[in-house]
Amino acid sequence: MKFSINRTELQTALSVVLKGVSASSTLPVLAGGIFAEAAGDSLILQSTDLVKSIKYTLPALVEEEGRTVFLGKLLLDIVKNLPDAAVHIADAGDSASITCDTISYDVKTLSSEDFPDFPNVAADQEVRLPFPLFSSMVKKVARIVSRDESRAILTGVLLSLEGDVLKMVATDSYRLAVAQAQVPAEDVEDFEAVIGGSFLQEIAALPKSEEDVRLGLSENQVVVTYQNTVFINRRIGGVFPNYRQLLPESHATRVRLRTEDVLSAVKRTSVLSQSSSPVRFAVDLDAPIVQLSSVAQDVGSAQQSLSCEGEGESMEIAFNGAYLVDGLSSVPSEFVNLDLQDSMKPGIFTAEGDESYLYLVMPVRIS
Repeated sequence: MKFSINRTELQTALSVVLKGVSASSTLPVLAGGIFAEAAGDSLILQSTDLVKSIKYTLPALVEEEGRTVFLGKLLLDIVKNLPDAAVHIADAGDSASITCDTISYDVKTLSSEDFPDFPNVAADQEVRLPFPLFSSMVKKVARIVSRDESRAILTGVLLSLEGDVLKMVATDSYRLAVAQAQVPAEDVEDFEAVIGGSFLQEIAALPKSEEDVRLGLSENQVVVTYQNTVFINRRIGGVFPNYRQLLPESHATRVRLRTEDVLSAVKRTSVLSQSSSPVRFAVDLDAPIVQLSSVAQDVGSAQQSLSCEGEGESMEIAFNGAYLVDGLSSVPSEFVNLDLQDSMKPGIFTAEGDESYLYLVMPVRIS
């Protein structure tokens, strides 16, 4: 195998493919290995941890076709430190030479025969949506998935298509986020699937373009195609919580606040205490104001009043400060509505405008 390639493009490709490398495999070829194949006018890079697989195709000037397995992190570290010039790579069985300008390396390689084939998954359903929309929806919900692997279903995001409405839903049992958008979905049947939150976040973090991202589903796998990269991951099995039953049909109190103002107030009132400490919302609709406050034992207290528009009853409720920051940071609109039923039932923040976003957070008992 012998080829030349653009250094920047190779660095970008390696950064993406390394996300699929196994960190704990007992198989040497998978423990940090990246499969490389030079064929035609392309270089194909692949990685897998036997759950997630990534394939990235990029242009290359191929002089001799072939395949090998590189130690991925080592190769990326080398490429990062090369000057901005063409990179020439030649494989010689159990080692490969890497040259760029006046710099050269000789690195050990592994046998490509031991590397698993890339999964061949035929999607039963597929939906397309603009990458900026996909990325925005994922970032609104995936940050709140559970980190508790013993409840695997909560580490995922529920994707559902109903007609032309795509929803993404995540919960860790203390809060719930729902983002939805209209998408072109001709000839696509309604579906539901739970997909790993960290997997979706990795894709959403890719460089933005106006190209579509394609989400394909088979019985056990999800296939995501974007630009020149294919991602495959297992769907998470199990029954996702019935989040709809948590959403009340009415409210006792609704207040309308400027999103930036309430987010800043939450951050300010949390300065004296840990970010996860309770922040109290005292809604006074006679004023009308919402007073935010927090108390840190042996340190002090903080409070800030915000003007608001509202309807219903005056009420007091408290929330975990860190949870509020997570939810309010994702609100895409200038104003946000807060719906309350009573001090011991969830508060629901909803965005105004075209971008539909809902954030439910459980209250903290007021002492």
